[in-house]
Amino acid sequence: MLGGVPDDVQVSERLTIPAAELSWRFSRSSGPGGQGVNTTDSRVELSWDLTGSEMLPPVLRDRAVERLGRRLVNGVLTVTASEHRSQLRNREAAAARLAALVADAIAPPQRARRATRPSRGAVERRIAEKKRRGQTKRNRRADSD
Repeated sequence: MLGGVPDDVQVSERLTIPAAELSWRFSRSSGPGGQGVNTTDSRVELSWDLTGSEMLPPVLRDRAVERLGRRLVNGVLTVTASEHRSQLRNREAAAARLAALVADAIAPPQRARRATRPSRGAVERRIAEKKRRGQTKRNRRADSD
């Protein structure tokens, strides 16, 4: 743990990305910071080599690569954070963002929706409401006789 920032990134209860697989880069950030914005490397880039990682089982790795395909550059997932003035808070934000992305990417697929038909009563109620609405609008018209 470096100044409140965890070395490892906790993705879920059973899944943690070890610090050895993470790569941090710092640069000057635009935005809030006053005079310090020109001298402080507060912008954070956190990179993780998803395809080269040994911590994910092959099934989860394939699912993550498929879902994060557009975000990956040569199999590396990169997130940035520059919304805070301090590097420490940006590091925490980047770690949280990476954990959320990976958790969503490895989540099991949703169950397929089973197609159903509306009940006869629901169809009749919908049509009756449409007729009532149409009658209301017809009553608003001025007579053109």
